[in-house]
Amino acid sequence: MLGCLPWSEGRALYTGCFMRYSDTNFLNAISTSGGSSSGGKVVVIVIVVVSSVVVLGVGAVIGIYVWNKKQIQKKRKGANDAEKLAKILHDNILNFKYSTLDKATGSFDEANKLGQGGFGMVYKGVLADGREIAVKSLFSNKHRAADFYNEVNIISSVEHKNLIRLLGCSFSGPESLLVYEFLPNQSLDRFIFDPVKGKALNWEKRFEIIIGTAEGLVYLHENTTTRIIHRDIKASNILLDVRLRAKIADFGLARSFQEDKSHISTVIAGTLGYMAPEYLAHGQLTEKADVYSFGVLLLEIVTGRQNNKSKNADYTVSVVSIVWEHFQRRILEELFDPNLMLQNYHTINVKNEVARVLHVGLLCTQKIPTLRPCMSQVLHMFIKKEEELPSPTKPPYVDEKTMEVNDPREMYSIREGYSASIANLSHSSFYPR
Repeated sequence: MLGCLPWSEGRALYTGCFMRYSDTNFLNAISTSGGSSSGGKVVVIVIVVVSSVVVLGVGAVIGIYVWNKKQIQKKRKGANDAEKLAKILHDNILNFKYSTLDKATGSFDEANKLGQGGFGMVYKGVLADGREIAVKSLFSNKHRAADFYNEVNIISSVEHKNLIRLLGCSFSGPESLLVYEFLPNQSLDRFIFDPVKGKALNWEKRFEIIIGTAEGLVYLHENTTTRIIHRDIKASNILLDVRLRAKIADFGLARSFQEDKSHISTVIAGTLGYMAPEYLAHGQLTEKADVYSFGVLLLEIVTGRQNNKSKNADYTVSVVSIVWEHFQRRILEELFDPNLMLQNYHTINVKNEVARVLHVGLLCTQKIPTLRPCMSQVLHMFIKKEEELPSPTKPPYVDEKTMEVNDPREMYSIREGYSASIANLSHSSFYPR
């Protein structure tokens, strides 16, 4: 500024500061009308700003209220589901009074307990009209509650001769209960893995069970408006009626989705040794996951060996790898369960039929999902026995030299569930950390 003097006008700009002087009025004196207009604009601006702040404040309050309400609803989801399902079941005349079931089971007497699974206890009961029932109770666990409500939704929407029949539910008492038809022979694993009881299931009976289970899965995968994937197919979830016919049970893990979807991504849940590798690795669920589990079941039914079980408790052996090795060496007959009573069948065709089932089991347990047949194709392979089967590819987790399955416990640490109970649940769920 000193450098500008003695000029009549000077300006200086330095570090954000601006200064000006002049001997003429450079402030552009504001007229009265202009001042009034400017003042009006200021008032309008103030009103707009204040209004905006008020609107934002009200919006924030509403947002917080809605968020809190959603959190409360989320916490009460189980109760809301129970009320919703209770209404649906009441409308369908499937609602049981808790007192009725309490009386039928002798107040849930220990003597009437049929089994215990990851889901809860299962009791035998007798209704006033003489009907025998199986009553499944629910453990007090929020994750199990979701499985429980899911099972009601799934099983109440399907009906097939090879699916367990839901008779009703009770949500009015201290615990939630499912009521099923009573199957006196309980589950398949109690026979095929027992050297004594296994004699009750010769090859003819086992093949009938295989066909029935396959037909039930075809219905779930292809003959309903929405595709249903069971996710936990194994011997303990195949129940047997009085004539030893198969009925698929335990739909707590089942998932349904529309036809236009190729797969769904979900939390991994099931039983190790029966879960398809692509589902275990990526959580992508398709019908081929059930096909894989069914393949493992086929191998167990024919060999009488339980998958991932061995005499040496320090190591897990997969029945899939054992069958694959014998298939490669063309000595499948060595694996046939003695309880099949094949000596009573005086024809080579029966042994060929048994070997064919093992072949189909290997096709179902191939590593690449697209190579596995769908369940309708599997059923066709059983019916059309004269048709030649394609060669299976090597199953997953098989070491090239030793033909041994890698122990899945090296990769995952799980909590063992219960098995061998009627309409029970035995599975491990994997939740991300």
